[in-house]
Amino acid sequence: MTPHTLSCKAATWLLATLTIFYGALTMASSLRLADPSELVGHWQLQQQSEPGGACALDLLQNAALGDGAECLSKWIGEAAVGWFPEPDGIAITGREGSRIIFFSRQREGLYEARLKGDGLIVLQRAG
Repeated sequence: MTPHTLSCKAATWLLATLTIFYGALTMASSLRLADPSELVGHWQLQQQSEPGGACALDLLQNAALGDGAECLSKWIGEAAVGWFPEPDGIAITGREGSRIIFFSRQREGLYEARLKGDGLIVLQRAG
């Protein structure tokens, strides 16, 4: 093996390693976990498959759901009581604290969740 071949292989491995490293950094920064205080407040829920299917939802500081929890619970068929941020969205939790529905982040202040019956719920920051 010539020194030139060895240096080409080393350069290839170095380039591959750097690509993987910087790709991971880019992915991690695009999936930044929101601080819960950024999400607390008034939100608007809309069920796309139900005409006039809209209600308000409050995400409270203590990771509980406030006004509008009953409306969301009716749509998903389970009692929705809490929430927590995830890197790519907002999880809504049931009475046991486990995730019962996930709102995927579409852009700042806009999230979507799919229902089991192929319905769509949009969660959008109010105001």
